[in-house]
Amino acid sequence: MKKISILGATGSIGTQTLDILREHPSEFRLVAISVGRNLELARKMITEFNPELVSVQEYHDCNTLKLEFPKTKFTFGDEGLVEVAVYPSADILVNAVIGSVGLNPTLQAIESGKTIAIANKETLVTAGHLVMEAAERNGVALLPVDSEHSAIFQCLQGEQEKTIERLILTASGGSFRDRSRNDLEGVTVKEALNHPNWSMGAKITIDSATMMNKGLEVIEAHWLYNMPYEKIDVLLHKESIIHSMVEFHDSSIIAQLGTPDMRVPIQYALSYPDRLPLKSSQRLNLAQIGKLHFQEMDVNRFRCMKFAYEAGKKGGTFPTVLNAANEVAVAAFLDEKINFLQIEDMIEKALSKHDLILNPDLSIIQEVDKETRQYVYSLL
Repeated sequence: MKKISILGATGSIGTQTLDILREHPSEFRLVAISVGRNLELARKMITEFNPELVSVQEYHDCNTLKLEFPKTKFTFGDEGLVEVAVYPSADILVNAVIGSVGLNPTLQAIESGKTIAIANKETLVTAGHLVMEAAERNGVALLPVDSEHSAIFQCLQGEQEKTIERLILTASGGSFRDRSRNDLEGVTVKEALNHPNWSMGAKITIDSATMMNKGLEVIEAHWLYNMPYEKIDVLLHKESIIHSMVEFHDSSIIAQLGTPDMRVPIQYALSYPDRLPLKSSQRLNLAQIGKLHFQEMDVNRFRCMKFAYEAGKKGGTFPTVLNAANEVAVAAFLDEKINFLQIEDMIEKALSKHDLILNPDLSIIQEVDKETRQYVYSLL
């Protein structure tokens, strides 16, 4: 039995991870979780799964839950995230938090020898060089949870790195894939959150609409698969049936297909190298679907894709700036402080004013992240 800890248990990936644990109680046991501020859902999880350690965001919430569940250990804040990440009895850490807050706990978990099931894009985007170096040094596996990276990971099983010609990430196009840039003036938060295919958290859904989500995945793919950006392509595929592809130097292409269900890549990361049945997932019926559609990525239409490629190629602290500026801008849009297209404008301004620092250590990354956020806040 594998013992699981989850950072971000109350979010979209976290709750779907718990679905997997429910379906396979003899294979997995939950031992530690972080739950942020969602005490209502936390109470249900504690009652159902009886984790040994629970971290919340606020000190007073920690004390509240201690009184209600005296047999459970509680902790809080940034230190609490690290405690969950390195919890001694856990075999696998599922990093499902949103934002750069997941970086330090992941690095600490790697140092403690945990296998990492990584759904937190920002960890690899902001500090991919540090994460991959630490993973290699400690002999730790990073197993992708994103559907696109899981697809590539599955396509590469049994293959040699030297035979890879390119990686092809697919993108649904998000909520506004059929709209021109002129049509995006004045779109509402509600419209942006209406993703046509996937059920995701608010921040990721907005990132999908701007295509920043895919841009961050390009940077992730660069680190996960040691692949130059010139060999990472993005293809619009509105059905979200082909989750990604790998082209090899003999011109053959291997693709991974399935219905849009995040529980499939989550379960594969937890069960790897084995596969387990997933009876609750809808089966793919290609005859019923009939047609699949593909379209080239237009970086002028989706400017965040252009920003991501440029930041990734420059390297150093530029991906940190990209991510931090995007997080603040997206939060401002969700709070209706800016309009949709201003998300791009703020990211562009932050990137334009930044001076590159190559090979940054963790303290520099954290400082650049902080400075970028302060700058974008000043633009609001």
